[in-house]
Amino acid sequence: MGTQLSLVFDNGHARKARGAFFTPSELATFLANWAVRTPKDRILEPSCGEASLLLAAGRQLVARGGRTTLVGLDVHEPSIEAAKQLLRDEELRADLRVADFFDEAPERRFDVVLGNPPYIRYQSFSGKDRAKAQRAALAQGVRLSGLANAWAAFVVHAASFLRRGGRLALVLPASLLSVNYAAPVRRFLLDRFKAVKLVMFEERVFPDVLEEVVLLLAEGEGPTSRFDLHQVRDLEGLDGIQGPSGASPRPWTPIDADDKWTEALLPSGAAGIYSELASGVGFKTLRHWGDTDLGMVTGNNQFFALTATQVAELGLRENETVRISPPGSRHLRGLAFSDRTFDEMAREGSRVYLFYPDKNKPSKAAKRYIELGESQGVHKAYKCAVRSPWWRVPTVRVADLFLTYMNHDVPRLVHNKAKVAHLNSIHGVTLSRGDRGLGADLLPIAMLNSLTMLGAELVGRSYGGGILKIEPKEADVLPMPSPEILEIVGPALRSLRPQLSKLLRNSQLAEVVRSVDEALLVGGLKQSREDVMALSEARNMMAARRSSRAGKTPR
Repeated sequence: MGTQLSLVFDNGHARKARGAFFTPSELATFLANWAVRTPKDRILEPSCGEASLLLAAGRQLVARGGRTTLVGLDVHEPSIEAAKQLLRDEELRADLRVADFFDEAPERRFDVVLGNPPYIRYQSFSGKDRAKAQRAALAQGVRLSGLANAWAAFVVHAASFLRRGGRLALVLPASLLSVNYAAPVRRFLLDRFKAVKLVMFEERVFPDVLEEVVLLLAEGEGPTSRFDLHQVRDLEGLDGIQGPSGASPRPWTPIDADDKWTEALLPSGAAGIYSELASGVGFKTLRHWGDTDLGMVTGNNQFFALTATQVAELGLRENETVRISPPGSRHLRGLAFSDRTFDEMAREGSRVYLFYPDKNKPSKAAKRYIELGESQGVHKAYKCAVRSPWWRVPTVRVADLFLTYMNHDVPRLVHNKAKVAHLNSIHGVTLSRGDRGLGADLLPIAMLNSLTMLGAELVGRSYGGGILKIEPKEADVLPMPSPEILEIVGPALRSLRPQLSKLLRNSQLAEVVRSVDEALLVGGLKQSREDVMALSEARNMMAARRSSRAGKTPR
């Protein structure tokens, strides 16, 4: 929103609180040049900040011989005052006022709506503000979940101010393409507009913001079944898609409008190979194999997760602890978590025991530790305060497999040979009874193939620092080799196990993937090595894109 002007009265913390990240002038110019087409266009910027988009639009109107018809709203009065001065300096007339866009009733009188909506995470976007935004979206027939960010309702509400045939040009988080809560927005865009174009960047264009952005360019009266995608490296790349001689976009049609749109980012050849293989008999989703669940939430791992030495020093009974995979997932880089692994980690001082005394009759030693926790205020932590007794952590079923869900490289499935419980730093996968033996034995190896790893990039979400995060619902649709193909390639994969285990210990993941691809995709599914290479290169491209966004956290 607004310009890059630095205001002494508007510090970074205040801007972050209201979701304000100012728009680079190159972006503003590109959006205005696309959206403003006639000298009579009426233009609205609903969250204008210091009005960089309105400024660019006003210049475009003047260049076309028109008089400026600009309207801008913002909740931040100092930004509105700064915007008025900027526009006056260029002799551009505008109606600017302090207002919450979600308080404005739809008024279909604008030819153009430009904007960089506020990016406010759902934890900070609550109460009356959230309810108001949800009502605005629902008025246009779009029901948003409680997890939806403010920008999702903003997109829908903004469209309701357009005249027939009008144009919507917005700077949005790239999570438009991938998050589950944006599914109703994706469907709305295809239903509402005749043409939808997206512009993606390979590099970050907001220096202080980790969130990747996408430019949404939508116009006309829908519906449409597809959108067009432009990919450019950086802001300078925008020059290459302007005008009739610009590079052609790549069209993409989702199978279902609610589906994630991340597959559109793939090179066309890899996209076709992926779709064909993932929907064939050689692959099922992880949901087919079993259920993916969250781990135990202690409320304070420092208190509840204990080392063997702490258990001994506290004098706890054997039945007052539960064996666990210790907090975190760095130790889950191999194929199995065995009793031997557990014992080694216990000797090394890892927190491999959960404090879990009898609910009704804790021992004297346990009572002393509970009193210590209360003296430290542990019982006041939210997750502790809402359960009774506060020191009894709700357990979950012992999983057959562990799934690492926060990863710099790729997710891992690890066989839980030790039959230990797990905390919420990892997910647990409980396999269906009929497939339990086969899945526990071979899925940790077989999932390290190029198609599954590419699927992880498509169904997961990129977080700060280049982390790939996969929630249980996303894990459910992760493509996995099917039981049928694992029965066929099982002997080959088992023969590779010692070699692959050694490679994983030495962090030679690429070598592991090549071996699994050869056994599974080439040997089992008879795919050409050229097609497998295309999948591998697409996965590497997506991972590199994710990693390139590692940097500072938004301020």
